[in-house]
Amino acid sequence: MKHPRTTAALTLLLSLATAAPALADPATAAPRADDAVVRTGDRADDRVVRAVERAAHPLRSTEPSAPDGDLRPLDRMIGDARVVGMGEATHSSRDFFALKQRTFRHLVRDKGFRTYALEAPWSTGLRLNDYVLHGKGDPRRILREDFQDAYLFWNTREYLSLLTWMRSWNRDHPDDPVRFMGNDVAYAGPELHDRVLDHVRATRPAALPRLAELYRGLRPDAPAGPYMRAYLAKPLAERRALAERAGQALELVRSLRPGSGPGAAEAHRWAVQNARTLQQTAQQYAFDYTTQDGVAASMRFRDRTMADNTAWWQRETDTKVLLSAHNGHVTYESDDPRNYPKTQGSFLRDRYGSRYVTVGLTFGRGSFNAVGPDDEMLDANVRRFTVGPDAPGSNAATLDRARVGTGAGYLLDLRTAPPPARDWLRQARPTRNIGTAYPYPAHPSALASSFDLLIHLHRIDAAERLPADGG
Repeated sequence: MKHPRTTAALTLLLSLATAAPALADPATAAPRADDAVVRTGDRADDRVVRAVERAAHPLRSTEPSAPDGDLRPLDRMIGDARVVGMGEATHSSRDFFALKQRTFRHLVRDKGFRTYALEAPWSTGLRLNDYVLHGKGDPRRILREDFQDAYLFWNTREYLSLLTWMRSWNRDHPDDPVRFMGNDVAYAGPELHDRVLDHVRATRPAALPRLAELYRGLRPDAPAGPYMRAYLAKPLAERRALAERAGQALELVRSLRPGSGPGAAEAHRWAVQNARTLQQTAQQYAFDYTTQDGVAASMRFRDRTMADNTAWWQRETDTKVLLSAHNGHVTYESDDPRNYPKTQGSFLRDRYGSRYVTVGLTFGRGSFNAVGPDDEMLDANVRRFTVGPDAPGSNAATLDRARVGTGAGYLLDLRTAPPPARDWLRQARPTRNIGTAYPYPAHPSALASSFDLLIHLHRIDAAERLPADGG
C-alpha cells in the first residue's frame, strides 16, 4: 500500500480539475465561515430566476448533430476571440462532452475555429492530430494507451465521436483542416521523445549522442498509468535531477541551427516546442508534494504551462481555438486558491485580454463517472454517481429553476445580465465542480467574476467509457 501522502500527491498532480486538496488538513477542505458564502432560500431568489429567464437564450439540445440555430447567440457573445475556454462541472458526463463537440462544429462552420484543444498530454494531442489530419493510427488504440490514470476519463465514446467527425471534416476539406491538440504535461509519451531525437538525427546528427544521454531515464518504458505513478514515487532529488537534464536538452535543441530547405525553420520551431514540453513534464514532477508551498507552486506551474502551450499552438498554427477543460481551469478565479493559486484562464486573459472568452458549465441533476475520494485512479475503481438537485442557496439550485424554452438548458451572457441577476451572480455561493473523485470538497464560487458566459443544463448523464488497457 502506498503512503497516504504519496497517494494524495499523485491524485492532485494527475487530477484533471480542482478535485481534492492533496495535503490540506481535512478541516480546511470544506468552506469556512469567513468564506462569505451567500445562502438564501428558494423563494428569495424568485426575482433572480425571472431575470435569468428574460436574458438567457434557449439551448435546445446537446446532441452534436442537432441543428445549430440555437447556438447563433454565442457568435455575438464571443466576438473576435482567438481562444474560447469551455468548462465542465464534472469530468465524465456525456452531455458536457457532446455539447462541446456540438459547439466546436458550430464554431468551425460559422466562426472559423480550427483547433480543438483538450486538457490532455501534449504528446497524446500530437498522436491524435496525426489521425485527424492524415488518418494515421487508430484513435481507439491511442485513447486506450494514453488516457490512463486520471486521463482515463477521456477514453470515451463521446471523444471518439469528436475525433471521427474531425477526420471526416478533413477528408472533405483537405485545404482547410481542423486540428486537435493537448496542452497538458503530466505525461510525455515515447513518441514525443522520438520526434525530438529524430529531428536532431536528421538535421544535426553530431548532437544526437549528447541529447540521447540527457534524455536517459526519461523516455517511458511502461504503460502510461504505471509510468506516471512510478515516476512520482522516485525520490525528490532524482526527479529534480531528471528535470535539470531535460532543461539542458531543451537548451541544446534550441541552440542548434535549423536544417536547410523548405519548411526547415518550421520544423525547428516544432522540435524546440516538443523539447520544451518534455522539460515541462519533468519539471511538473520536480516539485515537493509533501509541502503546501510545493503543492501550490506545482499547480500554478501546471496551469501556466497549459496556457503557454495553448498560446504557442494558437500562434504557430494561426487558428482559433476551442479549449476544453474543467471549470476550475478555464475560470478566471480559483475557487481553491490555497492549492490552485492562479488558473489557466487567468493566464490566458493576461495574454489575450478580451480575445480570451470563458464559458462555465453548470447542471441541475444527473450522473457522471468518478472514483471514490480514497481510491487509486484505476479503471477498475471508476463508478457511476448520480446526484439530485443541489441544496437551496447554491448556484445550481437557483439556476435550475429558470426555464428558458423546453430544451436541454440555456446560454447566458454573465457580462450583460440584468439586475437583480447581475448582483446575485457576483456573490460566492456553493457550486458543484466535480473532478476525478467524488465526494469532493465544496468551494464557493462567484460565477460572474469567474466566467464571461454560462451554459446551464438541467440534466446530465454519465459518459460512455470505452474498454481500457489497464494501467
